[in-house]
Amino acid sequence: MTAAQTYAALIDAVHAQRSRIHGQQPAEDRFGGLVAQRFRADPHRSLDANLQVVASYVQPDDVFIDVGGGAGRVGLALALRCRQVINVDSSPGMLAEFEACAAQAGITNARTVLADWLAAADIAGDVSLASSVTYFVHDIGPFIEKMVAASRRRVLITLWSVPSPNQSAPLFRLVYGEEQAPAPGHQELLPVLWDMGILPDVRVLPDVPLIPGAMRQGLPQTHQDAVHWALQGQWLRPADQARARDLVEAHFHELFAQRPEGFRPLWYQAARQLLITWETGQRQ
Repeated sequence: MTAAQTYAALIDAVHAQRSRIHGQQPAEDRFGGLVAQRFRADPHRSLDANLQVVASYVQPDDVFIDVGGGAGRVGLALALRCRQVINVDSSPGMLAEFEACAAQAGITNARTVLADWLAAADIAGDVSLASSVTYFVHDIGPFIEKMVAASRRRVLITLWSVPSPNQSAPLFRLVYGEEQAPAPGHQELLPVLWDMGILPDVRVLPDVPLIPGAMRQGLPQTHQDAVHWALQGQWLRPADQARARDLVEAHFHELFAQRPEGFRPLWYQAARQLLITWETGQRQ
């Protein structure tokens, strides 16, 4: 198989497992509601070290395209540092949080496009970013090609060395008694880029958070909060919440270690955030 076919096969396996466990679900915004609210962040905050590196590629006169930008955790912070941000996302709930956060922060140079990236029309800018998005993309080649075509100067992709969806694998195994189908990460993405004639720069970003890939926040402070933390995420079928809670309670001391700063989840694998970037127009 080609690198792109191998990538797509991993996505297919993730979807097949989800369909088998979750069953046929009505059309819904999986990333709306409380999920979207968790992905908000103050645009006026001091940038962490990793986001400072991303921001260093953005110039004051740039139009910045945030592909799958969600509630604006990255894009709205960069809107304060460029001419315009365009957030293209297929989740109405995420975009509602983006617009509310922008209004609250007094940001007027950011707009939203409700669409899947491959279906979005007439999107053009100077720099495009896909941050923790490629784990979920089936047609990765066309996805990348569209980012290149939409970007006058540069493409940026950030992802974690252990893909964020894969961090739930130990909990998934505990609840469902089988291995979680892994989402593709940088090891699968880079061969796709090479096959496309793209030789990107790959940077390991400097910040090493307590919880790789999670929103920057403190550890849970109580036993109850820790259990609630373990039950978050798209991996768990809502109907299995009660059973999963009982299992987490039964295995609590294997899943968490109490530290002075709070309850630290032990199932998280050590990971670093990676930046994959290249100037458009540069091919082998």
